[in-house]
Formats: sequence, structure tokens, C-alpha cells
Amino acid sequence: MATAGELSASAVQRRILRRQRTRIGVSVVFLCSHQAAEALVPVMIGVVIDRAVDTSDARALLLSLAGLALLFTVLAFSYFFGARLGYAAVEHESHTTRVEIARRALDPRGLRAGLRDGELLSVTATDAELSTLVLRAAGVAAAAITALAVSATALLVVDVPLGLGVLLGVPLVVLALQRLAPLLTRRSEAQQEALATTTALAVDLVSGLRVLRGIGAQDHAARRYAAASSHALGVTLRAANTKGLHLGLTTAVNGLFLAAVAGVAGWLALRGRLTVGELVAVIGLAQFIAEPVQTLGWCVQLFATAKASATRVGRVLGAAPLVTPGSATPGEPAETRLALDGVAYRNLDGVSLTVGAGEIVGVVAYDPRDADALVTLLSGRVPREDYRGAVRIDGVPAETLTLDAARGALLVEQHDVALFEGTLRTNLAAGTAADGDEPLLGALRAAGAEDVVDAHPDGLDRVLTERGANLSGGQRQRVGLARALAADPPVLVLHEPTTSVDAVTEGLVADGLTAARGTAPRGTLVITSSPALLRAAHRIAVLDGGRVVAEGTHDALAAADARYREAVLR
Repeated sequence: MATAGELSASAVQRRILRRQRTRIGVSVVFLCSHQAAEALVPVMIGVVIDRAVDTSDARALLLSLAGLALLFTVLAFSYFFGARLGYAAVEHESHTTRVEIARRALDPRGLRAGLRDGELLSVTATDAELSTLVLRAAGVAAAAITALAVSATALLVVDVPLGLGVLLGVPLVVLALQRLAPLLTRRSEAQQEALATTTALAVDLVSGLRVLRGIGAQDHAARRYAAASSHALGVTLRAANTKGLHLGLTTAVNGLFLAAVAGVAGWLALRGRLTVGELVAVIGLAQFIAEPVQTLGWCVQLFATAKASATRVGRVLGAAPLVTPGSATPGEPAETRLALDGVAYRNLDGVSLTVGAGEIVGVVAYDPRDADALVTLLSGRVPREDYRGAVRIDGVPAETLTLDAARGALLVEQHDVALFEGTLRTNLAAGTAADGDEPLLGALRAAGAEDVVDAHPDGLDRVLTERGANLSGGQRQRVGLARALAADPPVLVLHEPTTSVDAVTEGLVADGLTAARGTAPRGTLVITSSPALLRAAHRIAVLDGGRVVAEGTHDALAAADARYREAVLR
């Protein structure tokens, strides 16, 4: 059952079927024609035996063989077009669903799905495709039902009691097999949840591999991943056991049903109620019926898998926005560019601080959780009801601003720098409308990152791999800082921008930051423990226990506060 803020699996599947109704509708017509022709093959063979072979009529034999050839032609072309359209529907819908999920995941308002990045990746890459199996299952199930209907009709024509037996027996078989569907769905959901969790953990561990090696925690991380992977293996094996049991039961019930039909037909032939051709047709139909019955059992598995994935897709697509933007726009640049007034959020407890025009304000947080809470709040990812107090940009409450206005007025550069596959130029130019390379080169100089360009023959056309993996940790940080400086926002928030650079480079970054951001109307907030950056700040606010406990310049705080000295001096 879907909770508030989610689309139910049924709603997702209805959307999928509605969007692909033309392709899947035509596909179903062709697939049903194919299965009808398949079902008529044993009937035609029986006709050939009774009308041509048994009577030794050469003309009837030629006509019957021509009819059989025509039947196989219809059979082959119907499957070709039906399967092609069916697969096209699945692929087009998979693409559409992936794009929808990606667009929803990238929504600047955020989403309340409660999924980690790795889980979102799993939903986008795996569940988006598996959820569209409802299209495949619908087409195949319709074709199987058509095959059963044609077979039953043919059997009714041959012998009414025999046909009625098949008509009554097949639904009972399908209903019996359907009893395992809820268990299949539950175990498929558990399997996909476990795989998504393992994928998310793998993404987290790989992205933090250098840090793990640096602190010697790779063995602990490996054990943690092994435990998660073992759990996923257990869940997957349980799902596989259920699917195997279902398939085995389908095959067994199929065989018993076939034997029963063949036995009754043989008995009727011995009593003279069936001709040789009719007996052959009945035995052929009984053998053929095994395929659509087994197909219906397979469709139960497909529907269960598709429903489990549709549940996860609906969790993303139906998630409510994390924040609700307003309609206001900032006025003229104020003397106070950014103001926090009595803010309480997570660890923060009544924090008040301001950033004036032309001012660089440092924040030292003794507890990293205070810094994380402040960065999260300022990044605009916190619903208004989740925090108390006020956050104002140029005197306007941040939550009342439009998305474009808020993003244009305040930029938060996270500690975990996100670089993308592409050239250095495209990474630096993201978020800036500046023309030419000079603003980008100037930002690189201010961030002390000229070496990233100078050390490579391609310069700004240097290709970066995913997440900037072909750069060192310090280079990634400085490129991220350069990108933020190139954007030149009215208010810039930096979170530990130099933890991976040496002291000399840190000094260059501090000088560049002062030159780039130390004049009005810009305002800059730097959350850091770097002495060089703190020395460049006009003033510093110290957070302890979620509160501002001290303010002043770096030199004054270092001289008067032993704990401050211990936290920042290296």
C-alpha cells in the first residue's frame, strides 16, 4: 500500500500502460494472432489426416499443405511484428521512466523519498526497466489467453465434454498458480530493496575510498559491505527459491493436466467418438496448451517483479517536494547580505550571525555536526517547518524567495566537491554566464589552481573523468572552489574548502579569496578550521554546542581562547 507522498504500484503501472497503449495494443493484436495460429497448427494437421491422408486425396493434400503454409506465414510475421512492437514499447517506456526519475531526483526543490544516492541510482538504472515488464507481461498474457481460448474452442468443436473440461480446468490451474503471486511480490520487493541498499553502500565506500585508506578503515568498510552483500544474497536466494518453486509447480501441474486431457482423448478415440485426425488434433492441442499455461505462470512472476519495481519507482515519482519555494525576489543589495536570527535546526540552538557586504566571515565549529547542520540549512534543503528562527538574504526571508532567486542569491559549495565527466572548462563554467576563458582562469588563480591547467597540455580542455577521479584530492577541492568563485554569487558559503591542500597552497587560496570576495557587495561565509582562511576573515563566529559562544578576529580569539587555539592552530 502506498503511503502519503507516494504513487502506488498500480498507479505507476496504469501510467505505463496508458502511455504505451498504441504500441502495446497493436503488439497484443499481432501476438494474439500468432498464438491463435499456433493453436490452429494441430487442428490443421488433424484436418490433413482426415481429409487427405485417410482418403488418399492428392488434391485435398495439396490444398491442406498450402493452407498449413499460409498458417505458418501468418504465425511467423505476426510474432515478428508483435514482438518488435512489444520490445519497442518496453524500451521507450524504460527511457521515459528513467528520464522522469532523473528529473525528479534533480528537482531543485528536493524530494522526500528518503532514499540515498545509491538507492536512487538503483531505482533509475534497474527499477525503471523492471517496472516496464508489465507491458511485456500484458502482451504475453493476452496472447496466452487467446491460445487457450482457440484451443478450447477447437476442443469443443471436436467434443463438447472434452472442451468443457479444458475450459474449466485451465482457470483452476491458473488460479492455483496465482496463489503464490503475493509471496513472489514480497520477496521481489525485499530482493530489490536489499540490492539497492548494497548498491548505495558500494557507492558511498567507493566515493570515500581515499579517506578510508587514509584513516586505515578499509577493513571495517569491507566487513560492512560483506555483511550487506551477504544479506542481499540471502534475500535474493529466498526470492529465487520462491520463483523456482513456482516454476516447478507450473511445470508439474502442466504435465498432469496434459496427461489428463490426452488420456480422456485416447479413451474417446477407442470408443469411436474421435477420428484419427481428431485424436491427433486433441493430443497436439493438449501438448500445445502446456505452453500458454506455463506462460501464464511466468507472467505471474513478471507481474510480481514489475509490481515490486513499480512500488519503488512510485516512491520517487510520487514523493512530495522537500521544500516549497515562495514568490518573492531579493531587493537591492543590503548592508547585511545574509542573516541568521535565532536559528534552531538539528544541533543548532538559537544561532544568530550576519554576513555584511564586502565581508568574509569565518565559522569555527568545534562539533562537525554543527557545521553540517549549518551547511544543510543554508543550502536550501530544509523545509521551513523543520527549523525555527529566520534566515534572510538581503533582508528577505529565504523561504519566501523563488527557486531561481534563492539560487542566484546564495551559493553553497559543499566540502564533498562534485565534479562531472567532461572538460575542465565545462566544469568551471557550470553556473556562470561569463563569456570567454579569462573569468575562468581568474577564478583558478584565486583558488590557487593554476597548476591544474598549466600541468596539462590541453589546458582548459583537459578531460576530467567521473567525479574528477583523475585529479588529486587537493586539485578537486581547488577546482570546486574556482567554480564557485567563477559563479560570483552575491552570497557564497564555503565548507572546509582546503582540507586536502598543503599550508603554502592554503595561504595562496586565502589571498585569492580575499581578492575575489573581500569587496562589496559580495558576502562570504567560510566554515573552516584553516588558520590561513580564518586569518583572512574579517571576523569569526565560534560554534559550540549548537550556539555562537565567541566572536572576534582570528588573532584575538587565538590569544584569548585556549580551546580555539587547540582547534585551529597547526
